[in-house]
Amino acid sequence: MISVDYKDKRPIYEQLAVNITAMALSGELKPDEQLPSVRQLAVQLKINPNTIAKAYAELERRGVTYTVAGKGSFINSDLSSAAKAQQSAAENNFTEAVMQARLCGIEKSRLLEMIGEAYDTDK
Repeated sequence: MISVDYKDKRPIYEQLAVNITAMALSGELKPDEQLPSVRQLAVQLKINPNTIAKAYAELERRGVTYTVAGKGSFINSDLSSAAKAQQSAAENNFTEAVMQARLCGIEKSRLLEMIGEAYDTDK
């Protein structure tokens, strides 16, 4: 289910792009599966169609989707570039989090425990 969180500080189009990317990478959205039309999703989420169009353009730029003129947007069958970008972002976020943990005085052993706990959760 495509959704947005109005309490999130990220722009809505970015939330949509991240959400759809995650759904595609997890297999929830299958390769060549058609996304809802801009109008359909705008009505469903009660969001301006221009915001949906911006999210769809961003997804195409990231290689997550492709557009067929007159048909709509579809999930790309090759998500390798999107997966690499996600991995790179995760590595950058992880490095920043480790540096923050060190600054806060969290011991390496506790940090490793936290990583194990976080990695093993079902989220």
